[in-house]
Amino acid sequence: MSKARDLKSFKSLIELFEAFPDQQTAIDHLRALRWKNGAFCPYCGGTRIMHFSDKRTHKCSDCRQRFSIKVGTIFADTKLPLRKWFAAIWLITAHKKGIASTQLATDLSITQKSAWFVLHRRRYAARTKSFARPLAGDVESDETFVGGKAINMSKAKRERLGNPQGPKGKIIVHGFLQRGDDEKVSQVRAVTIPDPGGPTIHASVRANVEPGATLYTDAWRAYRALKADYDHRYVDHRVTYVDGTTHTNSLEGFWSLFKRQYHGTHHWISRKHMDAYLNEMCYRWNRRDMGAGERVNDFLAQVEGRLTYKALIA
Repeated sequence: MSKARDLKSFKSLIELFEAFPDQQTAIDHLRALRWKNGAFCPYCGGTRIMHFSDKRTHKCSDCRQRFSIKVGTIFADTKLPLRKWFAAIWLITAHKKGIASTQLATDLSITQKSAWFVLHRRRYAARTKSFARPLAGDVESDETFVGGKAINMSKAKRERLGNPQGPKGKIIVHGFLQRGDDEKVSQVRAVTIPDPGGPTIHASVRANVEPGATLYTDAWRAYRALKADYDHRYVDHRVTYVDGTTHTNSLEGFWSLFKRQYHGTHHWISRKHMDAYLNEMCYRWNRRDMGAGERVNDFLAQVEGRLTYKALIA
């Protein structure tokens, strides 16, 4: 099995293509990363794997299925060469505000429809496994409303939404940021919620923050009932934005970056796909201390799971 190439020194797409001059080197690299703990069958999980001389296909001695290294990943059934996939992953993970499907289509010489599907497969793989682990320590919590301003809407849309103010007509997103220290980078996660009411906020916090953590919020009254489970500290933004260590400024910075991606790169995101875009942004933020090439390798090591176009548009 070939040794994985080190992508940490990648500073451009040119260097990436030089490291992977053909499809076989890209296949070898993906195999080395995916099977770093040993070969396994994507169908039954068996470890008795036979390798063929074409260096592209394998066969499980247990279930007798023949497969390539792409089976069971977001690359399954793709017609795009892996070199183009690697380039797409580099572009998506390197750009702080993401990349539009139209721009990716131009950069890779593919159709916009294919680029859109590539981006969503990438977001599907960006589902962070650590989301199942509650955040702990010092955690900031805040909500934001994502969508266009009423003043920029057409008269017909404003009337249809009843001249919206505040969150009306927008997508409500709840975010959490676990503060880091000199050795640990802060971690963030964000999810859409149906409303900013007390029961919804309470359920969201309890699902994402470990009891006993120090919870920093603004003065929104929905958080007040959580003081029995958390060391709740809040700052009233009508008075000040920082009171010692009590603030939500770190999370506000994340919101600012995400909204620049929303307005500047994508211009509009549907409610259906909003969580996927949030996952993408969280993935980049949580790995911002990595080099561009290191993020590519990190991503390639967790590409399990298949997303079909039919399921995406359902």
